[in-house]
Amino acid sequence: MAPTTPKKSAKGASNPSEPVHSAASKDIWLAGLGALAQAQAQARAQGSKTFETLVAEGMAFQRKSQAAAQEKIHEAAAHFNQMTQGLSAGLVQPMVAKVDRLEHVFEDRVARALQSLGLPTAHEVADLKERVAALEAALSKKAPPSAPKAPTRKRPTAKTTRSTKS
Repeated sequence: MAPTTPKKSAKGASNPSEPVHSAASKDIWLAGLGALAQAQAQARAQGSKTFETLVAEGMAFQRKSQAAAQEKIHEAAAHFNQMTQGLSAGLVQPMVAKVDRLEHVFEDRVARALQSLGLPTAHEVADLKERVAALEAALSKKAPPSAPKAPTRKRPTAKTTRSTKS
């Protein structure tokens, strides 16, 4: 019997100090080269018919994968649009609230400054206008407007004669 040499395992085909992923990628490359060699051998044996069949299958696979990729792109774009619309609506509302809050702070500070100067507020002025209108209405009810009186004439004083006793 002839001595047999130990066969190398498929996984340990290279140096044990090489990383496992490097060996796996090398095995994948070699498998691809083997498939290409088989395709060339079949092409020689059967002519160009096998090669044309492989090209047609490759084109069909490419079209199918491109269609799937386009569908995923459209889904992602639609999802992105929904997110941006939701995000923009979410940003606008807080900004409106911040602007409103800023307006209130400004109005409060201006009101305090005017009050410290002794100026009446718009509400106080409106109240005064209402009171003046009510007073005018009350006065017009009490004293109806009458014709202006003619100036009184002064009567001449009668001269009286006094008798004097002597």
